Amino acid sequence: MTFVQIVDYETTQPEAVNDLLDRYVEQTQGRRTVLASRVAQDRDSKTHYVDVVEFPSYEAAMKNSQLPETDRMFQEMVALCEGMPKFTNLDVVRDEHLNTMLVNRFYDEIAMKGDMSVIEEVFAADYHDHDIGNPVDKMGPEGIREDVTTWRSAFDFSFTRDAQMAQDDLVTTLWTWTGTHKGEFMGIAPTGKTCTMTGTTVFRCEDGMVKEGWWHYDAMRLMKDMGAM
Repeated sequence: MTFVQIVDYETTQPEAVNDLLDRYVEQTQGRRTVLASRVAQDRDSKTHYVDVVEFPSYEAAMKNSQLPETDRMFQEMVALCEGMPKFTNLDVVRDEHLNTMLVNRFYDEIAMKGDMSVIEEVFAADYHDHDIGNPVDKMGPEGIREDVTTWRSAFDFSFTRDAQMAQDDLVTTLWTWTGTHKGEFMGIAPTGKTCTMTGTTVFRCEDGMVKEGWWHYDAMRLMKDMGAM
């Protein structure tokens, strides 16, 4: 279970605190268990700061607290603060990234299930698609509908999401695609062969819709699996 620690403090020396955090990151390279750290400043009180520190588990956080650098950093941080920092320890019980959920509707509902009615719910009216396999970029939901129809007509396929990361308005998916060649594809008659390729897709989201996409994949392996190379 992901564990989050919130550190709430007042300081008039934010630059010194930042330098302290930078030194800590450098000194604990290869040993710390911190997954992510975010520092936020209160808009209504410029001396009020909150650090949100994420760990893979409570046990990992306790292991991190036992590092001598962690104790030294805390002592130095207290000296830079107005009063004692306040700590809140939280077990994450629900973790959702809404853009990731939106993007996964493409893989699960549109691409694999073929539910074309979902396209307008996922892709913006001015969606822009960049695909190494298309000489001209596809535009709008109709471009997605055309591409999905082409692939589903030629293959019975599935996507496996091997890894996925969301940052700001971007969702990046490393995937493995496996399909059975059942229909004509790029002038190649159906072979009945099982084909596999790996790829990466980056979707940019805006206002709860997918606005832009970039596709990179091993097209040469696909051609080889179909016997075209």
